[in-house]
Amino acid sequence: MKLLTWAIGASMLLAVSAANAATQVAFETNQGSFTVEVYADKAPKTVENFLQYVKDGFYTNTIFHRVIGRFMIQGGGFDRELNEKPTRAAIINESNNGLINQTGTIAMARTPDPNSATAQFFINVADNQFLNYTSPEPDMIGYCVFGKVISGMDVVFKISNLPTNTQRGMSDVPIRSVIIKRATIVSGK
Repeated sequence: MKLLTWAIGASMLLAVSAANAATQVAFETNQGSFTVEVYADKAPKTVENFLQYVKDGFYTNTIFHRVIGRFMIQGGGFDRELNEKPTRAAIINESNNGLINQTGTIAMARTPDPNSATAQFFINVADNQFLNYTSPEPDMIGYCVFGKVISGMDVVFKISNLPTNTQRGMSDVPIRSVIIKRATIVSGK
């Protein structure tokens, strides 16, 4: 009887652990691979949006088009020729979720409109407190962090240090394209 009780308790614990396991997304680039863990409990609409783009294969053959050492790397919206890919509708900004723009976190890129994020994201390669939520005012709402790099941060730093120039009117574009070969959900939902 004790063994049966232990087995039931252990399987319930495993089920709860599996249900609470954060989803991870692996990025394979021509510079190496890295994996991010996303936090649906903190940014549910943002994570749902991001994972749908991953499931749709949207990020395949997109590039990191904006790379600034000691700041961030931005990608997920342009192809190799710097043509912007069409996206779904913008999502609401969930930046007031307690997560902050610190080294290794992934956040949504957007225009000056706080609720304009679609598919583009950036990974912080420094602690960027000035990007955090401070108030609901449009110029103080910040950028929504929704996950963190859990492996391959060396690859992210490598990308952040690549030489850049201006191409097609865009600054900080890597001279040699940094291509996202694929993004794949590797655990969780």
